[in-house]
Amino acid sequence: MEVQQFYYDNKVVKNFLYATIFWGVVGMIVGLLLAFLFLFPNLTDGISWLSFGRLRPLHTNAVIFAFVGNAIFAGVYYSTQRLLKARMYSDVLSKINFWGWQLIIVAAAITLPLGFSSSKEYAELEWPIDIAIAIVWVVFGANLIGTMIKRRQRHLYVAIWFYIATFVTVAVLHIFNSLAVPVSAFKSYSVYAGVQDALVQWWYGHNAVAFFLTTPFLGLMYYFVPKAANRPVYSYRLSIIHFWSLIFIYIWAGPHHLLYTALPEWAQNLGVAFSVMLLLPSWGGMINGLLTLRGAWDKVRTDPVLKFMVVAITGYGMATFEGPMLSLKNVNAIGHFTDWIIAHVHVGALAWNGFLAFGMIYWLIPRLFKTKLYSIGLANFHFWVGTLGIIMYALPLYVAGFTQASMWKQFNPDGTLVYGNFLETVTEIMPMYWMRAIGGTLYLTGMLVLVYNVILTVKNGSKVTDELAEAAALPNVSKSRVGGEGWHSWLERKPIKLTIYATIAILIGGIVQIVPTIMVKSNIPTISSVKPYTALELEGRDLYIREGCVGCHSQMVRPFRSEVERYGDYSKAGEFVYDHPFLWGSKRTGPDLHRIGGKYSDNWHFNHMYDPQSTSSGSIMPSYKWMIKDELDKSNTVTKLEAMVTLGVPYTEEDIANAQADMLAQGTQIEKNLYNDPDFASSYEADKAAGGEDFVEMRNREIVAIIAYLQRLGTDINVKDLEE
Repeated sequence: MEVQQFYYDNKVVKNFLYATIFWGVVGMIVGLLLAFLFLFPNLTDGISWLSFGRLRPLHTNAVIFAFVGNAIFAGVYYSTQRLLKARMYSDVLSKINFWGWQLIIVAAAITLPLGFSSSKEYAELEWPIDIAIAIVWVVFGANLIGTMIKRRQRHLYVAIWFYIATFVTVAVLHIFNSLAVPVSAFKSYSVYAGVQDALVQWWYGHNAVAFFLTTPFLGLMYYFVPKAANRPVYSYRLSIIHFWSLIFIYIWAGPHHLLYTALPEWAQNLGVAFSVMLLLPSWGGMINGLLTLRGAWDKVRTDPVLKFMVVAITGYGMATFEGPMLSLKNVNAIGHFTDWIIAHVHVGALAWNGFLAFGMIYWLIPRLFKTKLYSIGLANFHFWVGTLGIIMYALPLYVAGFTQASMWKQFNPDGTLVYGNFLETVTEIMPMYWMRAIGGTLYLTGMLVLVYNVILTVKNGSKVTDELAEAAALPNVSKSRVGGEGWHSWLERKPIKLTIYATIAILIGGIVQIVPTIMVKSNIPTISSVKPYTALELEGRDLYIREGCVGCHSQMVRPFRSEVERYGDYSKAGEFVYDHPFLWGSKRTGPDLHRIGGKYSDNWHFNHMYDPQSTSSGSIMPSYKWMIKDELDKSNTVTKLEAMVTLGVPYTEEDIANAQADMLAQGTQIEKNLYNDPDFASSYEADKAAGGEDFVEMRNREIVAIIAYLQRLGTDINVKDLEE
């Protein structure tokens, strides 16, 4: 049999590893800054691009797509070449994948702090960047599948199956969730509205966790854990069951993020059922990973790589037990909107993704540079300080979550809320936020130790860009099953068929859940009194999105006695039919806002945005002073209304033609309301005198638009009329 010599491309792996480390440090520093902004809300006072609402999506995107994303590419490019005994299909595609991904990350790092955001969780990037992501992702997939076709290895190993499912599913999720109508270069509106948008978003959001943060890392686990332990995978059969059941069931679980909301009940129940089922394949994978280390436990005690991997797999098991548990309605009623969810996702991110990435880095770097790791002691120190960081981060937030849920729901004997002031619940959990910040500091310290260790390891090593390898050419194999060959064994030598079957498996759940919700109008009952936003309110809503207010405030009153008592009547599906995108939120750092309209005066909202602590003593909300000073950009208002008409929002030609005049009239009325306060009038006149020729009338400032929007929220329906 002919033996062929070829070269593995190590350069692309090294580049992705360097990017993983660099963006990991950046993402964690931003996350730590956010943790301290809970403690010192005015730390970045007056600097719009450093405000919490704008930095939060930067943190999540940097950690998920920059840190974890580059780790995925590094691991996939290294393992795929060796599992398939072939260099990557195209060096050019590899370079486009690397540099294209870094440019996307840089674009995110620039646009998100500037307020260019779609507001969709884990999908905040605007439409030009979304298109770039789709193109680079297809390049990655073409390179992956092309390498499979020219492979020298007969069968596709289990890790490759997970890489295939990752490529296909992320492409489908990203494209469908990102469909939008552009308004300008960095502004668009989701094609979906209200309930439909919520379902599509959390179909994407949950499965971004599933197919970006989980399935590729399971593939990396199946490759790097056996390599590091020098042991075979515990069970081939279990890996088959794990793979197919996981990718089929995962795609159905998204609606468990929307329990007790205005989402149709049948969709919620489907999400719950499949979320509970998800426990079995998830734990099957965890068991397969941990039992691969059987007979290697002595090595685990001394090898930091295996230590990181054991804690990573354990973290995966904990997170995938907690997820199905949180999808149970009675548990979800306690945990949703609280810091319990923040603890839950960070166990997955810090332990599963972070520690597996660290273990992979410590294993790969010495091999890529033909040397030994500079310091085993420092790697062990990183492990222990990182583990302590995870514990000190997560445990206090679990306590905070239970505390919030308990305080929100307590009633006095006379039927009133014990803690009627939302701020009482915030004040109570501040010590937990201090602990979270300390835990994050420890975790970042470990990351910086890794940077030092890697730099000195690389310095002591030798540069090997192309690694010589040899393998026998793949012989012509029968297209049909041969005698004694199992069905899956046959499928493992058919990469195109495997890709098609994986695509079918992941599409079924999405089609069953999403198509009826979008196509069957009776699923979303309309309410005749609900009207589109005025032009000024729409501009205010866009400011609400720009400033990331959805990161701290929900707009979804659930049908619980405690919430109805605190906020007002529960939210109805028909109230959101003109919301492109939906803004239900997923965390209550501040109170729900769906019934805020008319609850406070215009002047209260003005002061609350200028200095939150002046109206709400003890508030941890930052100030938004720039909105008080900055002129509202009305240049795209007409285009925005026209885009909404394209999406089915019933603005008339008269509404569009009179948009500027209507905005001025509504802004002038709010300005008059503000003038009713003597203190405001005197400070406004002083502002006018200081502004000179550059002075902008209050009616034309951003603050007036955001006030208009907030005063509109929840005022479209008359509860008594609905009951009659």
